[in-house]
Amino acid sequence: MSIRVLLADDQALVRASLRVILEDQPDIAVVGEAADGDEAVALARRLRPDVCLVDVQMPRLDGIEVTRVLAGPGVPSPLRVVVVTTFDLDEYVYGALRGGAVGFVLKDAGPALLVEAVRAAAAGDALISPSVTLRLLRHVTGGRGRARGAGRPAQPLSEREVEVVRAVALGRTNQEIAAELFISVSTVKGHISGIQSKLGVRNRVGIASWAWENRLMEDEP
Repeated sequence: MSIRVLLADDQALVRASLRVILEDQPDIAVVGEAADGDEAVALARRLRPDVCLVDVQMPRLDGIEVTRVLAGPGVPSPLRVVVVTTFDLDEYVYGALRGGAVGFVLKDAGPALLVEAVRAAAAGDALISPSVTLRLLRHVTGGRGRARGAGRPAQPLSEREVEVVRAVALGRTNQEIAAELFISVSTVKGHISGIQSKLGVRNRVGIASWAWENRLMEDEP
């Protein structure tokens, strides 16, 4: 079955380009387009797509609010939202991720990454481009000299869990983490599930945000 995608962007040319890229894939179908945030929410609630690709800057309701409405904490049956942005240091993306988005991609990142992000979201995972993750999260947390004071985990993280958290924050895939730590992919998935529970976050993006907020990444290049 095809992955059903909703596109939300105020620029018709951008929506057309995204549609061409996605519908060139045999397993993806664009089921709707929205030109502003209000329309995006209405269409998403009516169509219940597998993945919503949402631009950050839209009229009437911006991408951050759209994300919170569709995927935020307390939303029954949340949808999977991937934020699409023009700027790799767009501070608004951080708010969207904290609001429940399962990933983000740059508009100029290329067709392959866009398709991969959609497939990852549909599979219940999240795609975070490593370079974008590092630059964005360093930007929104104020760099090495300041943390935003994120909450402590409900239970202490084990040494292995801390290693997994750092790897996730660097944008590593489950396969890459497994190879680096010499453990199985299923073990990685188990660690990530436990970490999410301890941190009270819903996905890998939340793990990455927590790691940077708590300065776990200060020694990373």
